[in-house]
Amino acid sequence: MNRIKQRFEVLKQQGRKALIPYVVLGDPAADVTLPVMHALVENGADILELGVPFSDPTAEGPVIQKAHERALAHGSSLRDALTLVKQFRETNATTPVILMGYANPIERLGYQHFIELALDAGIDGVLTVDLPPEEAGEFNQQLGEAGMENIFLLAPTSSDKRQKMVAEMAGGFIYYVSLKGVTGAGNLDVVSVKQHVDHIRTLTDLPVCVGFGIKDGASARAVADLSDGVVVGSVLVSKMAELAARGETLPQTFSKAVSSLVAEMRDALDN
Repeated sequence: MNRIKQRFEVLKQQGRKALIPYVVLGDPAADVTLPVMHALVENGADILELGVPFSDPTAEGPVIQKAHERALAHGSSLRDALTLVKQFRETNATTPVILMGYANPIERLGYQHFIELALDAGIDGVLTVDLPPEEAGEFNQQLGEAGMENIFLLAPTSSDKRQKMVAEMAGGFIYYVSLKGVTGAGNLDVVSVKQHVDHIRTLTDLPVCVGFGIKDGASARAVADLSDGVVVGSVLVSKMAELAARGETLPQTFSKAVSSLVAEMRDALDN
């Protein structure tokens, strides 16, 4: 069974909610990401979402766009992401890892070749931001045949048709974007989140996790009460950018900072 499915089954049995942190590969330096991933797991992360740097990350807000720019300046790529996850698997065989990125780098490799490399690396799922369900049929089928999960985004603006299509095609979980616009913007509207999550649950038995706007233990707890888990990204990326701007270079410094934020959220989710 895919590690993502396994993890959600265990969480359900335990009565706990998923905590899914997001970081960008190679940000703010190439040697930071692997120790940060391990630190996030040690401090309560259930699933890791690894951002693959892209030159035109249109779905991201300024914080994560700049992280992509920093990572690309170091030459970080999709192949580097595959290599890094393979290194992660040398000491962690159980934590699910999802690659979040854009279609172009995958299409340049070719769907089947990418899937072969991803399986070898130990990747459990992909979230391709700019590949809508209407255009994802071939890729979705090949991922399913390989036992990998295809994670889709739904937003407050998603049409009923789009929501039904995603519910039919998605694997792992549905990622509900709690805010209109780009990542890291605005404030949470808990009433609206509840309405949309409740509706999505009428369409699928998959877990529904909520991201965008989660910044601390209180916001994580508020959203987790309405969903099966939370995705947190911008606040972690922002913290690492802040440290880099101050001249910090040691990987353990970045690991300690982001894991402290995640530990606070883990405590809020569990208590």
